[in-house]
Amino acid sequence: MCNRGLWNPWLIRLRSQGIPYVAVNLEPAFGGIDDYLPIIESAIHRLRLATGRAPVVVAHSMGGLAVQRWWTQPGNTGCIAHLIAIGTPFNGTWLARFAMSRNARQMQPGSPWLEQLSAEHAKRDPVGITCFYSNTDNIVFPVSSATLSNADNRLLPGVPHVAMVDDLRAWAELLRRLSP
Repeated sequence: MCNRGLWNPWLIRLRSQGIPYVAVNLEPAFGGIDDYLPIIESAIHRLRLATGRAPVVVAHSMGGLAVQRWWTQPGNTGCIAHLIAIGTPFNGTWLARFAMSRNARQMQPGSPWLEQLSAEHAKRDPVGITCFYSNTDNIVFPVSSATLSNADNRLLPGVPHVAMVDDLRAWAELLRRLSP
């Protein structure tokens, strides 16, 4: 439910390696995705202050859409070094057709919000994006929904939606991106 507790295993590893991090709750849980932009702005600002450089951002599911939306805002180009998106419904998810919340309606395939985000994304200088997706994602489907044409798309075969966060391939990509 958009809770930073999902990242606890990552945070333990980051702390043990002395790597600065920020994990956020996306609230209100059933609000609009645009409501999360100030939260993301604050987190990225804190990391830039702590490290002196643009951070690598790791986001799961709807969090990846929120980061992408934040990134498309004027003045945010170059503010992140790379986005690692895990199970993010960049092209919507069929499951959202049955939900009533504002953010779920935004994640419906073909929604005006997703169409606008896609158009804004296409106008920006592309930040590097690695998309981890699964052929057994039980939340984001069809499979192509979690990929972008201009991204490094990586299949995690047989890994369900939430379990993708625990897959060490995404962790390894973060460490690779953080290496000088």
